[in-house]
Amino acid sequence: MKKLILISTIASFLFACGGGTETKEATDTQSAAGDLMKEDKVLSDARGVGKFTEVKLDPQLDQKMATEGSGIYDLKCSSCHKLTGEKLVGPGWSGVTSRRKPEWIMNFSTNTDEMLNKDPEAQAMLEICMVRMPNQNLSDDDARKVLEFMRKNDGVK
Repeated sequence: MKKLILISTIASFLFACGGGTETKEATDTQSAAGDLMKEDKVLSDARGVGKFTEVKLDPQLDQKMATEGSGIYDLKCSSCHKLTGEKLVGPGWSGVTSRRKPEWIMNFSTNTDEMLNKDPEAQAMLEICMVRMPNQNLSDDDARKVLEFMRKNDGVK
């Protein structure tokens, strides 16, 4: 009996989580994530929870920093985030720098757990994505490079 329950549980899990067919629920969740991103077009005033209260950005992109940020993205971020607006595991990055203040992005990148526990905007994204972003242990410098890469992705030159 226990084996039957275990097999049924595993089969249910595999059916719900994988396979090649997309369920209506998965489509609705992706649609809701896209709607959240579209509704949030205006730059939020939120700075998030953490030590970053002011991040000064040069109007021109720091190409070296953006290139280094691209390498960090490839290593630590690309398995969950697309550079388009499409949700993978986490939200797509397209337009993120026009929706979020640099302080919020830096705080989320370096203080992930506290942001997910205390920041209302991070919690709203968590409700849609339903997966907590793991703490990638980015240094402040690495987070700043990733932010510059995000700016490049959003068209800053």
